Amino acid sequence: MAALSCKFHHPMVCKNYRHAKAKPSIFCSMQPSQNNIKVIINGAAKEIGRAAVVAVTKARGMEVAGAVDNYLVGEDIGKVCDMEEPLEIPITNDLTMVLGSISQSKALGVVVDFTEPSKVYDNVKQATAFGMRSVVYVPKIKLDTVSALSALCDKASMGCLVAPTLSIGSILLQQAAISASFHYNNVEIVESRASAMVNLVPHP
Repeated sequence: MAALSCKFHHPMVCKNYRHAKAKPSIFCSMQPSQNNIKVIINGAAKEIGRAAVVAVTKARGMEVAGAVDNYLVGEDIGKVCDMEEPLEIPITNDLTMVLGSISQSKALGVVVDFTEPSKVYDNVKQATAFGMRSVVYVPKIKLDTVSALSALCDKASMGCLVAPTLSIGSILLQQAAISASFHYNNVEIVESRASAMVNLVPHP
């Protein structure tokens, strides 16, 4: 569990002030803990990578332990994500170095991969070699790659989640197509988005 730091604050109100009553407030912040899951974001400079950094930072029981990308190398990932305070984690282009650092600390680690279809297998292979599981979100990943990842992880007895899409709408449409196929000979589903494939833009 993460260490929870809280401060109780009760503002003073003058007697002559008759507007809204002042309410006590509590400010809490999550502090890094040895028991936290260490999360490495690979593809951290992408829009979806930055969103993942913010989400992990706010989540309980996990923390960002590394930010990997070929762009904005050396920049603090907290500043890149426009967070209020820097995370003091510079973006690096060396995944192996980050994996080795977390492996030496003997902490539970997970790699979230937002890179490219051609790099996914090698990335997961490296993570597995260091005893870390991977979560892969790389659109247009080939079925052959998924099969190879399955064989790799089975051999290493390590889990790996491959999510071809994170779109709830897309998943619902897939389920609708499956259901409709029992009632119709032909089914055509068209999905339209104003900002189509915005998460596939390599970098800002």
